[in-house]
Amino acid sequence: MTEETPGFDEKPDVPSGATPDDAEPKAAPEEGAAPAGDAAAADRTVGLTAQLDQVRTALGERTADLQRLQAEYQNYRRRVERDRIAVKEIAIANLLTELLPVLDDIGRAREHGELVGGFKSVAESLETVAAKMGLQQFGKEGEPFDPTIHEALMHSYAPDVTETTCVAILQPGYRIGERTIRPARVAVAEPQPGAQTVKSDSSESAETADDKENGGPDEG
Repeated sequence: MTEETPGFDEKPDVPSGATPDDAEPKAAPEEGAAPAGDAAAADRTVGLTAQLDQVRTALGERTADLQRLQAEYQNYRRRVERDRIAVKEIAIANLLTELLPVLDDIGRAREHGELVGGFKSVAESLETVAAKMGLQQFGKEGEPFDPTIHEALMHSYAPDVTETTCVAILQPGYRIGERTIRPARVAVAEPQPGAQTVKSDSSESAETADDKENGGPDEG
């Protein structure tokens, strides 16, 4: 008898408990296909980037608001300080304006030699305090007349002046810093009408006389 050899059409033995599908090899994943986890991570990154942009935009807006408020506050502080200084200067000016008649009386008493004794001490103390508060006296004889700081109460002509000049100070002027609180009240003198013409005629006559004495002008 001959031994029978198994043919190729016979299936190999399958272990018990295994299914036919398990015996077949699994197909390899297709190349280029992204895993599901990577796609979810990409979506999460896009969402976080959008949120970050929103936060940056909000931060920029809040920063701009803060800078604007800070600038407004600085302007407010400067305005308040400027107003405070202006109110102080006005109050001082009003007080010193009320004291000007007293200072005028002190000046007249000094001119007449009546500023003596205890009255002299009090008067000098008052003048010192007024000077510390910024009060300055101005107005001198012989200075040119300036309508912005002088008030002319008397007017005359004088042959020895070449422009309108303060020849007498009737009441001194006072200022605080650059602010005039009372102009100097003065008497002014103007050049004598026709003085310039007379002076010019005299000069021409003198020149003619010199020419005659020298034999006349040189002939060309």
